Amino acid sequence: MDTDLRGLFFPLNVVLFFFIPSSQISIFMTHLSNYGNDRLGLYTFRNLVKFLQTWTNLRLQTLAPVQLAQRYFQIFPEERDPIWQDPCEDKRHKDIWSKEKTCDRFPKLLIIGPQKTGTTALYLFLGMHPDLTSNYPSKETFEEIQFFNGHNYHRGIDWYMEYFPLPSNTSSDYYFEKSANYFDSEVAARRAAALLPKAKIITILINPADRAYSWYQHQRAHGDSVALKYTFHDVITAGRNAPIKLRVLQNRCLVPGWYATHLGRWLNHYHLSQILVLDGQVLRTEPFALMDKIQKFLGLTNTLNYHKILAFDPKKGFWCQLLDGGKTKCLGKSKGRRYPEMDTDSRTFLREHYRDHNIELSRLLYKMGQPLPSWLREELIHTR
Repeated sequence: MDTDLRGLFFPLNVVLFFFIPSSQISIFMTHLSNYGNDRLGLYTFRNLVKFLQTWTNLRLQTLAPVQLAQRYFQIFPEERDPIWQDPCEDKRHKDIWSKEKTCDRFPKLLIIGPQKTGTTALYLFLGMHPDLTSNYPSKETFEEIQFFNGHNYHRGIDWYMEYFPLPSNTSSDYYFEKSANYFDSEVAARRAAALLPKAKIITILINPADRAYSWYQHQRAHGDSVALKYTFHDVITAGRNAPIKLRVLQNRCLVPGWYATHLGRWLNHYHLSQILVLDGQVLRTEPFALMDKIQKFLGLTNTLNYHKILAFDPKKGFWCQLLDGGKTKCLGKSKGRRYPEMDTDSRTFLREHYRDHNIELSRLLYKMGQPLPSWLREELIHTR
């Protein structure tokens, strides 16, 4: 038998006796070049169908492409959402890419949040480094792309890559992005690991009680009707029968602070050596040490002395970029707001609410070989 024909009949054998009998729906894709640029491919599948109809009891049915897709997702609803995998891991994928595309345009670092822990300040500080390049801003979500956690994911990886500059020959082009709601997303870690398996991950943690209070105050400042109507204590202690909008605000205050749960999800998809957990309290008080730690974690050869480019702004109450002439460039007006102290009853409630979560976080950090944040050590003292 001719060698080319043997290569043709073997996969048909597999199709006939394995794929078709065991599948409710079969979708075949062929490339014309595989069949010598002739109509042999169409001839093959036409006669395969004729053979099945004549010599088997299988009932074959065909539908228009859109109807077939609808039927497919009725049977396999879990496959409705795509998973964009790293196209740079397979040479075959790279070979069919446009010459204008490059694997170097994907970020190597993700700052995943959570919200209200200092991620915007860290984003600004990292952007000062000559070897680090952040994404272009979004018209909808400002400095955040919010690709892996929401509807933007369905726009595809070409859409995502457009948020990063074309690589140049004059820098290391170490791209990074920050989207603070990646941290507690149920899908972001899996999606990110599929597309960016070698990326490094940074998360910043503050006392979850303070994070919850900060989110509540953030919502009040932005005119949220529920936050304006209810006190913080009302929000965090609301019962199951509370109005739905109140429960939504409660969840956004409390759930992101379940740090061990969310961090564990990221550890299911990334090696512990790829994840750095930062103490948000240190970012506010001693950012130089934190930035040195990050540069070492990223393996940057060009180390930037942040003592020379950061200055404390007493009016803002946090560290800002130091400009020529001693002036500072700080974050926007919405950053650094001073809120009233949290009431004692709320603090007591939250300490108990996060007790087990904080204990589990300490175990997780010990497993990762990373030090406990100062706030966590203080909270653990109160649990004894």
